[in-house]
Amino acid sequence: MKDPIPVARVTDHGTAKLMPDVDRERAWLLTVDGAPQSYVDLDDPAHLEFEYTRRLGHVLDVVAEPGRALDVVHLGGGALTLPRYVAVTRPGSRQDVVEADRGLLELVSEHLPLPDDANIALHAADARVWVEHAPAASADVLLADVFSGSRVPAHLTSVAYVREAARVLRGSGVYLANLPDAAPFVFLRSQLATLATAFEELVLIAEPGVLRGRRFGNAVLVAGHEPIDVADLARLTAADAFPARVEHGTGLREFIGGARAVRDEDAVPSPEPPDGAFGIG
Repeated sequence: MKDPIPVARVTDHGTAKLMPDVDRERAWLLTVDGAPQSYVDLDDPAHLEFEYTRRLGHVLDVVAEPGRALDVVHLGGGALTLPRYVAVTRPGSRQDVVEADRGLLELVSEHLPLPDDANIALHAADARVWVEHAPAASADVLLADVFSGSRVPAHLTSVAYVREAARVLRGSGVYLANLPDAAPFVFLRSQLATLATAFEELVLIAEPGVLRGRRFGNAVLVAGHEPIDVADLARLTAADAFPARVEHGTGLREFIGGARAVRDEDAVPSPEPPDGAFGIG
């Protein structure tokens, strides 16, 4: 058998590369314009390599009883890491993946194909436009991991967008977002304030060094109308190879402070990461 070789292609929104992992036989790293986007092990779809994907995976594990099938919408496709994870950890789930870069979807589908029984539908569309046209109360989980280059697009940060996301979720549904920031957390605090306009329950998960202002990094936000199993979530994240803190309740309200919700006319992308923050090699 020939060793797998890297694949590079100019897609709609950048230059995508699939690079084989020399340590795992059928594992691949996806980068777009040099920034790592996804890691997939085709032989072990439950393996989550990146820290933030493991934290999102922990949330997906606690939002319902283990193994229960869910209706999940993924905004942002990458190499379809989390859709594959849900398909194997919650068999029978129905999933939609919304990715603006049609060429990226085609590249991933060609070289890292989904299992025939995965029940994952792929849509080449803008995330907000898709959400605005989605049926009300049609999803258990809405997971936003959308980047234009290395920044979250401005039109996915406003009250109007968040209210549309809340409309698509069922009453017990959960919204998840992967957002990058650094101290003094102007963007992250404003996003929490924005989510609070549509959801009663909020949770923040991040690496302690990021929360202490030591470095730029990803934070996972969780929002819903019903209480989230914070104890289980804290246990899973604390036991991770890269432990994270779970903030909620009074501590999270203090973190938000006087931050204001974001209107469409005031929306800006997430901050530009410093050189090397998410690069490789």
